[in-house]
Amino acid sequence: MNVLSCSCLLIFSGVLFFFGSWLLPITDPTESVYALTAKEMLEAGDSLSPRIYGNFWYDKPIMFYREILTAYQLFGINEFASRFFPAVFATIGLFITYFFGAKLYTERVGLAAAILLATSLEYWYLAHAVITDMTLLVMFSVTLMTFYLGYRAGRPKWYLISFAASGVAVLTKGPIGFFLPGLIILIFLAWQGDLRHLKQLLRPKNLLVFAAIVALWYLPMTLIHGLDFVKNFLGVHNFLRATVSEYPKADVWYYYLLISVIGFFPWSVVLIHAAVKNLRRLPKFDVPEKFLIVWALTVVIFFQLCATKYVTYTLPAMIPFAIFVARYFVNRWRMFIGIAGATLIFYPLILVFVALPVTEDNSGRREAELIKPLIDDSTCVVSHGKYPTSLVFYTGTTIYRLETPENFAKVRPQAMTWTSKNVMPFMLFDELPADKKIVAVVSAECDENFLYHSARKWELVGEVPKGSLEALVENFFGGQERRKLKSKIYRRVP
Repeated sequence: MNVLSCSCLLIFSGVLFFFGSWLLPITDPTESVYALTAKEMLEAGDSLSPRIYGNFWYDKPIMFYREILTAYQLFGINEFASRFFPAVFATIGLFITYFFGAKLYTERVGLAAAILLATSLEYWYLAHAVITDMTLLVMFSVTLMTFYLGYRAGRPKWYLISFAASGVAVLTKGPIGFFLPGLIILIFLAWQGDLRHLKQLLRPKNLLVFAAIVALWYLPMTLIHGLDFVKNFLGVHNFLRATVSEYPKADVWYYYLLISVIGFFPWSVVLIHAAVKNLRRLPKFDVPEKFLIVWALTVVIFFQLCATKYVTYTLPAMIPFAIFVARYFVNRWRMFIGIAGATLIFYPLILVFVALPVTEDNSGRREAELIKPLIDDSTCVVSHGKYPTSLVFYTGTTIYRLETPENFAKVRPQAMTWTSKNVMPFMLFDELPADKKIVAVVSAECDENFLYHSARKWELVGEVPKGSLEALVENFFGGQERRKLKSKIYRRVP
């Protein structure tokens, strides 16, 4: 690798991925679950079994939780530590893209692909997000890259690395870390007319390496937690996710087409142009192009067919897209450097003036600052409306989800439904303890409902306004004054 190119990638990484990560609060509903789980594991001295709200939690495998836990041990429990390893793996993603692009084509193509990746909106966002996807991206990509390099060079020893990386991918996000790369390889070999090569790929030693890595966590979890682990992890968080949409409104045929256009900003127009241009010469695709096309399209189509859709799912398709588009810029280098350089100014500004107010509106950090002085050993804390797991993370106290009997019947955890994820402690209005001080964090839109169902009077002790960005939009469209509040803090003294 060229020293100048590596230095360039480190600069992009430092400015785009690490700068300002300590400013962004832990957000709901996803980041806070990972952060709180790692925090509770650290406090329990248990690095094997994920847990949240004091209960064992089987949402994701161990890899990402271990990363956060390690960062908390190194840097303390804070935002920078929570976001440290996503930024690290985003940086690794740049270097493996550079390496693979250079191996397939030229060093300039590899460098351009890595910079394209770093400066794409979705990649920049996920480099800051406290979720599993950056770790999965790296392991997923190493699986496919080492397979292809071994296949092209006729060196089956590369396949050991491929299966090992796939094992770590399964430790990161579950069976998809093996199944989807395997599907991509199968389709590619079929296109090549070389399915007999599977015999070399599926040699016992390769499978043994994979099984040994996967067994490091799955075996003790099965032995310790038994059917409860298998049923919840494989049943709810894998099978249910693929067959029943968690967010039905997102289950539309064009979802990932739209996400790809937005996520690859500012390079989307070039990507579409390059795709159209290359589709005209479909019969002339060379072997590297075939592999990149199969990789990217299989990821997008597979997740489009799944019932549950998330913005982050198609992240592994960004590396082959980036390499594909990078070839367009090798003869347009000055324009490319100009656009990429502008992002070094653009994204830090977006982080401070857009990402920060948006994340503040989706976090309980400000509420935590208000209620901490009100909490003592005789205080019961409840939340009505949107349940902020981040508030539990920041306060370190038990917070009950306060519901009416009618709504509790709808959201209480039930097996093999999405409500099974609702493992936070619940409390009904008529169960509010009469002999304790109570602090209530209430979503602004649920304020009237809260006061209506509460039998006693409450003292309003604080209000949390919406972030400046949303308040600006609401002012522009003439929103009502009450809609500018995010939440209210009430206190009831027995």
